[in-house]
Amino acid sequence: MTMTEKNRIVVGVDGSPSSINALRWAVRQAELTGAEIEAVTVWSYPAGYGLAPVSDGAADLEGDAGKALFEALAEVSGIAPDVVIEPLVVQGHAADALVREAKDAGLLVVGSRGHGGFAGMLLGSVSQHCVQHARCPVLVVRDGR
Repeated sequence: MTMTEKNRIVVGVDGSPSSINALRWAVRQAELTGAEIEAVTVWSYPAGYGLAPVSDGAADLEGDAGKALFEALAEVSGIAPDVVIEPLVVQGHAADALVREAKDAGLLVVGSRGHGGFAGMLLGSVSQHCVQHARCPVLVVRDGR
């Protein structure tokens, strides 16, 4: 049986405590509703990347993003073993990529502050962008601090 797009929950995962809490919440919700989860990690080249000579130990940014995603998935693996979670690693700007991936989803779940958040902000720039631009409902999960 294939799930409809509206029975899909897209979750932004960057490895931060807030995104892990978002993933946990989404797994529990998917268990209750029969939804499938698409766990999305976004990577991008840092500003100025490629301007300096590359050493032999060049960074594997996509590989590092994939590793962070699978570590996050391992943290929630025992919550609801029957929930289907599709991992996805994409290149781009996090906010734009999440909105794009969630365009036909039933729900987008993001953490309130990821690794780039500033102390004291209620919402990070990614979560704020998602709330303002996503076509589906957006749930912002706080990190519990």
